[in-house]
Amino acid sequence: MMTDPIANSMWAYAMLMAASVLTGIVLARRTQQPLGLTGLERLGVGLGAFCGAMIGAKLPFVLSDWEGLLSGRAWFDNGKTIVFGLVGGYFGVELAKWTMQIRVKTGDSFAVPVAAAIAVGRLACFVGGCCFGTETTLPWGVDFGDGQPRHPTQLYEFMFHLAAACGLAWLGRRRLHRGQLIKLYVIGYLSFRFVTEFIRPEPVLWFGLTGYQLAALALVPCFVALWVKDRNALDMNDVAQSALPPPLAT
Repeated sequence: MMTDPIANSMWAYAMLMAASVLTGIVLARRTQQPLGLTGLERLGVGLGAFCGAMIGAKLPFVLSDWEGLLSGRAWFDNGKTIVFGLVGGYFGVELAKWTMQIRVKTGDSFAVPVAAAIAVGRLACFVGGCCFGTETTLPWGVDFGDGQPRHPTQLYEFMFHLAAACGLAWLGRRRLHRGQLIKLYVIGYLSFRFVTEFIRPEPVLWFGLTGYQLAALALVPCFVALWVKDRNALDMNDVAQSALPPPLAT
């Protein structure tokens, strides 16, 4: 019996994307247990992350299609970006925490689950034949259907996010960069994406840079500023805690 390779790739894409979501959920349940949040609070933070990521991932494509934006069609067309999805998810969580008056730091609990989930999702992009790179003569170039060997940028990203998940888990176990892991991950990915944009077939906008590179140049300083702000707040809290008298023996 003949098989349809396109249908097979679509099924593989769907299954890997489902595995990506499941990976994020399973890991997040483990990493968020020590936070002491109620079930409702965990649900609110999770919805904030999901909605923020979905809106952020679609926003550049929606804003570039004015007619589709007015009709609402643009929100349902193809096209999503991890860059803005990641940033949108971060601020979606912050908005949900502000709305629910949650003061607990939650960023570290998202770092490993998000990195691992995106790593699996990039494998879905590879089997689906999307998000590939420019033409290359390197021996590991892949033909994604147009007869030209191309950079498998999906696999480059898979390796980055997998390495990030392992590195963030290592830092978390040793309580290094406490409260900063998600920002470290975002800064790292934006920097990685800036470099790999040179081997992606994206339109050049200004100064010889793509839209994603310009976004990285704007967003990295923002997250560095958030890092410094949170580090100062954590340092002040540590100083205040150390100044408290020891508890009385009973």
